[in-house]
Amino acid sequence: MTNNMEENYNKLSENEIKNELIKVKGWTINKNKLTKTFEFRDFEDAFTFMTRIAMEVEKMNHHPEWFNIYNKVKIELTTHDVNGISNFDFKLAKIINDIEQRM
Repeated sequence: MTNNMEENYNKLSENEIKNELIKVKGWTINKNKLTKTFEFRDFEDAFTFMTRIAMEVEKMNHHPEWFNIYNKVKIELTTHDVNGISNFDFKLAKIINDIEQRM
């Protein structure tokens, strides 16, 4: 499957995942998903964060699984089309980390 960026989703091997994981601060692998929990000052900041992410994921056509409880946002990334973690999950993790840094 391709997305708007004209690039294919590529399922990553365990070694590729380990190599990419080093590049995305704070992310871990849990149940075959790239996972990170973010904590903010309050609900408004958490929601603002989610809104900024939403604009980026629409451009990529690659959407996270996420959960919000008050000031916490838990994000899980996986690519259902390849039944695992793909190059796009790591691209999105980097974008999400950048958004967090700018807040």
